[in-house]
Amino acid sequence: MDERTYIPFTEEMKKDYTILIPTMLPMHFKMIISVLKTYGYKADLLENYGPEVTEAGLKYVHNDTCYPAILVIGQFLDALKSGKYDPHKTALILFQTGGGCRASNYISLLRKALKRAGYDYVPVISLSFAGIETHPGFKLDLPKIHGMMYALLYGDLLMTLVNQCRTYELEKGQAQALADKWVARLGDELGSGAKISYKKIKQNYRKILNDFADIPVKRYNAVKVGVVGEIFVKYSPLGNNNLEQFLVDEGAEVVVPGLLDFMLYCVYNNVVDYDIRKTGFWKSKIMAVAYKFLCKKKNDLIAIMEDHGLFTPFTHFEDTVKAGEGYIGIGTKMGEGWLLTAEMLELGHTGVKNIVCTQPFGCLPNHICGKGMMKPIKEHNSDINIVAIDYDAGATKVNQENRLKLMLANARENLEKETVNV
Repeated sequence: MDERTYIPFTEEMKKDYTILIPTMLPMHFKMIISVLKTYGYKADLLENYGPEVTEAGLKYVHNDTCYPAILVIGQFLDALKSGKYDPHKTALILFQTGGGCRASNYISLLRKALKRAGYDYVPVISLSFAGIETHPGFKLDLPKIHGMMYALLYGDLLMTLVNQCRTYELEKGQAQALADKWVARLGDELGSGAKISYKKIKQNYRKILNDFADIPVKRYNAVKVGVVGEIFVKYSPLGNNNLEQFLVDEGAEVVVPGLLDFMLYCVYNNVVDYDIRKTGFWKSKIMAVAYKFLCKKKNDLIAIMEDHGLFTPFTHFEDTVKAGEGYIGIGTKMGEGWLLTAEMLELGHTGVKNIVCTQPFGCLPNHICGKGMMKPIKEHNSDINIVAIDYDAGATKVNQENRLKLMLANARENLEKETVNV
């Protein structure tokens, strides 16, 4: 296969091919898969972990490539070699931003790796809103996007409720077990093929909140730790050595901004592009409508959480945009761009003073908008405690956890001082 060409995913393939999806946010992605099943697709979420995944990635991808690419490609190759799937009836899917981040090159890196491993016949679907490639058997249309949006909202809600409960739950694992039950139930609803009822969506929000409110907990003044960074290592247990569970085991409450915020960030960038660069006038107008629609959906969920009263609600995305003003330009949009800086400031403003900035090897935007912004953030917010943790194939888990333990020790000391002063 010529590296400049690709194998399109056809309508015929849709009938009997299994589409493999790499891990990142299992709860979100399982519901997205349910949406895809509505439209006749067979898809599996990869949950193969372990050193063999990294080894497969390093074998077929240059070790100077950014760490998430090594892991994602390694997970695909490990799955194809496992015997669980027929490679001749399997397709792979990757999200492609089309921006300046090297994540836009994952597709070509994956295809080169497949060719080297003898799987050059396996189609790779580019999931992109930019229309970078054409796949007749897989098209993103409004009904699919609509269903996926609610999968993201449900996923963000379940993720934040699990994080707000599992540090304090009396029966360990109860919050996650409840979330898994809801993922199965909501997946059945989203994958039923029925017309989505927004009234039913909001009813589900309230039922979910009530169910999590019934979990027996013992509240105490725990250290709150926010997690930000490059999108894959920020969310994926595979990419961050199960960072969230480590923090919970250390007695901290984890706060992670939702995935919908990243989608809003991508849409908002297209809205402001015309103001900054005077290009894409009509695109900016269309994206402005999408931006208002998505903000409305998120704000409705925030209002329901506020009305319920027991759990800390999300931050309005409009406030996240404002949080970065005076620190970083809104035109900084490579990778996580201005959103990464804004999320650290947003966490600080909402009382989460301890922040882990997850950095994959080779991610230049992350080092600039994350680690590079730590100094100006601390200069104006002396109470914010930020630690940058590098994740790559050569980094040891022990070193990462030692740095996290040092941050937590400082955080507990500061928390004790605040409690005494109060």
